Amino acid sequence: MRKAFIPYPGQLFFSADYSQIELRIMAHLSKDENLIEAFLQGNDIHAATAAKIFKKPLSEVTSDERRKAKTANFGIIYGISAFGLAERMGVTRQEAKQLIEEYFQTYPGVKAYMDKSIEMVREKGYAETIFHRRCQLPDINSNNSVVRGYAERNAINAPIQGSAADIIKIAMVRIFQRMKQEGLQSKMILQVHDELNFSVLPEEKERLQNLVIEEMQGAAQLSVPLIADCGWGKNWLEAH
Repeated sequence: MRKAFIPYPGQLFFSADYSQIELRIMAHLSKDENLIEAFLQGNDIHAATAAKIFKKPLSEVTSDERRKAKTANFGIIYGISAFGLAERMGVTRQEAKQLIEEYFQTYPGVKAYMDKSIEMVREKGYAETIFHRRCQLPDINSNNSVVRGYAERNAINAPIQGSAADIIKIAMVRIFQRMKQEGLQSKMILQVHDELNFSVLPEEKERLQNLVIEEMQGAAQLSVPLIADCGWGKNWLEAH
């Protein structure tokens, strides 16, 4: 599918995307010391999580343990159940339950943040991003457990995904302004989740890349650095 997206004739396709922005936002919001430390040290966050969960040196983490930790990192912070995690990872429910328990022992600040987020939404009726954009969640006090559970997951999810959306929009505005100020003729052509795509004149390649990375990584000041990865190609598939 990505191969179908191409730049203007004679130009290059440039893709830049945030590295693990949602986990970085969780580290910032939760203030969890272990999670913050892993990002500050520049470690592979999934391998670092695996090392702590499975209680072994980072160098001894296996690819399967990293895979499990990656699934845990993205599932648990959004309130996935032991049943859901077991299904996703292809393990028993008991193993998934133990993994969740180990995860919260490793990152106690994450568990505290999740509980606090739900409690705050119960009181206020809405969740809020880092930039104070609100998501109304009146169903958090519903008598229907299914409806209430959905709202509780959103109470945790909305500040993280909402903040990620805010950050990339700030980056987009600043990049557009810089491109205009510096007289660049290249175009920002596509935004997908945490990724920005450009059609770039060959002679503007280096300037455009430096500008985009600088603005994306400086779009917000968090407890951990924002990192943007990038690539070039003849189409979106090659660049991504």
